[in-house]
Amino acid sequence: MTISAVAGTFNVLHDGHRALLDAAFKIGDRVIVGITSDGFAARGRSGVNPLPVRMSVLERYLAGKEGKWEMLVIDDEYGPTDVMDLVDVLVVSEETAARGEYIAKERVARGVKALALEVVPMVLSDSGRVLQSTSAFAGETGSDGDASAVTVAVGSLNPVKVEAVRSVLEAAFGSARVIPKKVSSGVPEQPFGEQTPEGAKNRAAAALGDCDFSVGIEAGVFELEDGLYDVQYCAVLDRRGRVSIGMGPGFRYPDDVADAVRSGETVGHAVKRLRGDSGGRGAIWLLSNGLIDRFELTRQSVLAAMVPRLSGATLSPIGRA
Repeated sequence: MTISAVAGTFNVLHDGHRALLDAAFKIGDRVIVGITSDGFAARGRSGVNPLPVRMSVLERYLAGKEGKWEMLVIDDEYGPTDVMDLVDVLVVSEETAARGEYIAKERVARGVKALALEVVPMVLSDSGRVLQSTSAFAGETGSDGDASAVTVAVGSLNPVKVEAVRSVLEAAFGSARVIPKKVSSGVPEQPFGEQTPEGAKNRAAAALGDCDFSVGIEAGVFELEDGLYDVQYCAVLDRRGRVSIGMGPGFRYPDDVADAVRSGETVGHAVKRLRGDSGGRGAIWLLSNGLIDRFELTRQSVLAAMVPRLSGATLSPIGRA
């Protein structure tokens, strides 16, 4: 059995990352994927998505691959020796090949079996520059390096919302430049009922500018006959002023959380106080025992908002939606 390994920050998953990952799966019967911790990722760089967001996006891509794989959070360029010393082939880019050679020599010096390197050519953007996460993160290109891709503003700097929008809009349009914008929702920090879709539409309207589309996402709580439910709304607005609305899966909060929210706490504060810290994966991750996280829940609301556009439904101006 051949064990291959590949590692990176995977800040915005782009075609260069996909080329490395695809090579690792082609070579290895078992694939080790190292993803840098927040502390390691932040060294010498700024604008890095939190680890839970990067992991969610990467896990979604890996779930579509055939073969055994496991993801490790790494705090250095090698990773945990008890795992990495078993690796037969390290997949690197042309840019990181020199570091790979150093790692291979260091292993031999420690008396560990030789490490082969598989060097993958760099993927270039349409301008001929090396494709990097920074360009996609800033909305200068799509994750495929296309600077002429459709432009999509997101009415939030929340990385969960931004990456969920990127995931859906890239799938819908093939490529998308996703541009986060800090805007006001125009509704309370903890929206109730109809304040929720209102906040989503307000965010989309405030973010549009000269982009082709804008997306507003708002999570709120709704009183139903058996308890307090969480529902996430998404509004997608285009230059013609037409809006499409979608909702993510709704779920009922436990009674203790619901009572705290009714008393004035936000959902985030109440869940953290009563149920613990989700580590950035959201209340739904805690309440579902890890079966679904905030990224996937948000992604579902964005996908639902795109359904009317993908199906050719008649769309209304934003003021009449």
